[in-house]
Amino acid sequence: MVKYTFRELPKNLPLTLKAQVEKVPDSVLQASKNKDGKFEYFTFASVYDDFVALAFQFKKLGIEKGSNVALISDNRREWLLTDYALLSIGAADVPRGCDSMGNEIRFIISYADCKVGFFETGHQLEKVLEKIDEVPLLKTVVIYEPIAQEIEKKAADCGLKVIHFSELFEKARTEYAEKKEAIKAEIESGMEKIEPDDNATIIFTSGTTGTPKGVMLTHDNYIYQLSVIHNFLPSNPGFMWLSVLPVWHSFERLIQYAAPVFCNGIAYSKPIGQILLADMAVIKPQWMCGVPRLWESLAKAVQKAMKKKGGVALVLFNFFVKVGGAYADQKDKVFGLVCQLYKKRNRVLDFFAGIVPMCLLWPLKKLGDLLVFKKLQAKFGGNLHVAISGGGALPHEIDNFYRAVGLNLLEGYGLTETAPVISFRNPHEPRPGCVGAIFPTVELKICKEENGVAVSGEDIGPGKMGLIFVKSRQVMKGYYKRPDLTAKVIDKDGWFNTGDLGVRTFDNELKITGRAKDTIVLLGGENVEPAVLESELLINDLIESAMVVGQDERSLGALIVPSKENTEDFAKENNIEYESYEELLKNDFIIQAFDKIIKDSISTAKGFRACEKIGKFALLPKSFEVGVELSAKQEMMRYKIAEEYKDLIKTLF
Repeated sequence: MVKYTFRELPKNLPLTLKAQVEKVPDSVLQASKNKDGKFEYFTFASVYDDFVALAFQFKKLGIEKGSNVALISDNRREWLLTDYALLSIGAADVPRGCDSMGNEIRFIISYADCKVGFFETGHQLEKVLEKIDEVPLLKTVVIYEPIAQEIEKKAADCGLKVIHFSELFEKARTEYAEKKEAIKAEIESGMEKIEPDDNATIIFTSGTTGTPKGVMLTHDNYIYQLSVIHNFLPSNPGFMWLSVLPVWHSFERLIQYAAPVFCNGIAYSKPIGQILLADMAVIKPQWMCGVPRLWESLAKAVQKAMKKKGGVALVLFNFFVKVGGAYADQKDKVFGLVCQLYKKRNRVLDFFAGIVPMCLLWPLKKLGDLLVFKKLQAKFGGNLHVAISGGGALPHEIDNFYRAVGLNLLEGYGLTETAPVISFRNPHEPRPGCVGAIFPTVELKICKEENGVAVSGEDIGPGKMGLIFVKSRQVMKGYYKRPDLTAKVIDKDGWFNTGDLGVRTFDNELKITGRAKDTIVLLGGENVEPAVLESELLINDLIESAMVVGQDERSLGALIVPSKENTEDFAKENNIEYESYEELLKNDFIIQAFDKIIKDSISTAKGFRACEKIGKFALLPKSFEVGVELSAKQEMMRYKIAEEYKDLIKTLF
């Protein structure tokens, strides 16, 4: 039985950071690029002084305890300064990313009663100005980046006061230098009055299932997790995190608060291949978080680069990836890390079955590390201890690839409503195929369900699939202004319905099998989890995205978005002539190739049921886009895709 330890932390987030500032004032907390593209470093003490100075100025803007303030920006140094300044006053930020659609931003600002909003660029502000009458309470906007005069004039004409963050920051620093002790005393006095149950943020869900809902998360929701997170993320003082996820993303948000508790620093980058790899070479991070699509794109970029090299390099790479994967599998048997999903395993038999192959593969594994994987790890900065995947299911072939090359990629599970972490893989004993051990701050039960509804409140025990419920201090206060929706997901005893289907393993870890509301019920009554099938399809390089359909039909169908680049390469290799990409996707040879991929991927030989086989499919020439078919976390918004392609879907049945 694993024993977890709890840390005693102050009652709210700004006081928690203040305590760390007193411990390590001169350690690096932030690394941010300047105008020349070079990283500048900021200590705990300087960051603390900066956000206290800003908090004093924010109060002059009318922001007070209980205010909701829009924060429309991607991850950057100013985001954290603004966040902590607002938290220090007792205000709650209402965050959203730069790629959000105008109607989403306006809805959130209006619904959350925001009078003040922070925007990264003029482009985000323009989305609000398009229909300014939809945000009647908004009066003041603060812009991080310089904006065009015409946008500023348009905002003024709409009755908005426009403030440049750089000017506000300069004013804050100047006034703070003159009256430091008085300003600190005022802001720190306010910090002491912030209670654990006060809102820290209102995060609107990404809207994969409809209108966004405002999740109210309190200081205590975060503090409770921070008190145990060191058991799962053993980090040494001075380590650096590379921040690439949208900072309002629930897991990345937790890391922004966890890094200071670890006395770690945060460096800001972008999830764009060339930028990310260049920043990794400079920062040499020990930790990094990403969504599954990021890890998938990096893995496929590596594989494509090796394929382009060809020759001996490609042969060696493919050989050692297979060796690395086989070694990892045998090592898992020896050390008891094979997931005990539907039945208990005989660990003694596993040990003896794995020990000899593991020992035989070890020299080859070390040779592969030396000849191939050491160079690959150097591309990630050379110091990356652990990489984290969250925000969606990690495809098993991507999981296996990183295991094979020796990168410890850990998967976690949680929701915005649970602030967010429910389970997380142990970095020292990661079990592939699972989303890790259940957090000690969380009570979890899995209940029998039918058509996405629990038929009993009793825990069905390990090895059986059902609907996941959790109970914890880290569960949200509720949905903003929607007690009716809150009551639908949190029962009278405090159990939160995650809406996810899963299995508790015999190691007390968690396996996610699907989303209850995504479950497809066929005409014959069979329940199908589309995410499992889609994950299998995405293993093939020719497929970029896939959505399985078939609710109330006799069989399944699929919308397939081919990888344009890889499909065109495939056509070239097979001497297929075409005038346009749309014409190529109608070519009989291409259609037959995709048909074979689908049939080979989803087959009874691979363990799939007959009802899970995909019949007809359609090839879509246009990639899914964030804000259209994808959420900001790059999850498919199924309801939008189904609506957009409803006529095409009808032709599949």
